[in-house]
Amino acid sequence: MTFDFSAVFVIAAVVTGTIVLVDRIRPAADRGGAQSDPPAAVRPLVSYARSLFPIILIVLLLRSFLFEPFRIPSASMMPGLVDGDFILVDKFSYGLRLPWLNTKIVSIGKPRRGDVIVFRSTSGPSIHLIKRLVGLPGDHVIVHDNRVFINGTLIPLISDGIYSGGYGFSGSDLALEKFVESEHVVMFASHRWAADFDGIVPAGHYFFMGDNRNDSEDSRFAPVGFVPEENLVGHARLIWMNWRIPGWPEWRRIGTRIR
Repeated sequence: MTFDFSAVFVIAAVVTGTIVLVDRIRPAADRGGAQSDPPAAVRPLVSYARSLFPIILIVLLLRSFLFEPFRIPSASMMPGLVDGDFILVDKFSYGLRLPWLNTKIVSIGKPRRGDVIVFRSTSGPSIHLIKRLVGLPGDHVIVHDNRVFINGTLIPLISDGIYSGGYGFSGSDLALEKFVESEHVVMFASHRWAADFDGIVPAGHYFFMGDNRNDSEDSRFAPVGFVPEENLVGHARLIWMNWRIPGWPEWRRIGTRIR
């Protein structure tokens, strides 16, 4: 299960903020209004709260409304994203949500076909997944023999060579897939089976696929299925670090834009 850092930061902000507030409104020590020192037993706690509260609040606001870091733990989005990539996810493009409650308070924009998006799983343990948005609400999506049809239109796919980057997938076919809004490289693992699909995306839901088409558990499979809008976390934008442990960082991947 994914550790809920948002909940931890909310609780920490409430606890430290409450301590600071109580310390501020303690009764004055005398008629002149001078504030008394806190009891010796709680002085360290008050001191830590005063120091930590502004830091926790700033981090909470940044994570909740601007950017949140995630780590790529699998090969489902290869070749663009690999195991060990650390990414930044834009939390504001699709609207601002309250931390922990995930309630949208401001609508800003809509997800576009081709966006790489982090979302919360719809079944089983609460985990974060990252896939590419393929089907919008109301779309009729057909996937057959690794070709994608949207509302009867075949999505263009142009051969783009052979993958040679390792990670157990060298020798796999690469292809350039073109949506109206964007284009990106997908991979077809030679030692995996293609999974077909045929369905209509319900209102308020989205259909996702991994770029590693033969090695991705995505909306083609029941455990993921169609993803409701409220489960979207944000738009993946940038690789800020790559470190596959055990091993060494791949410095050349730092700063790579996610397409």
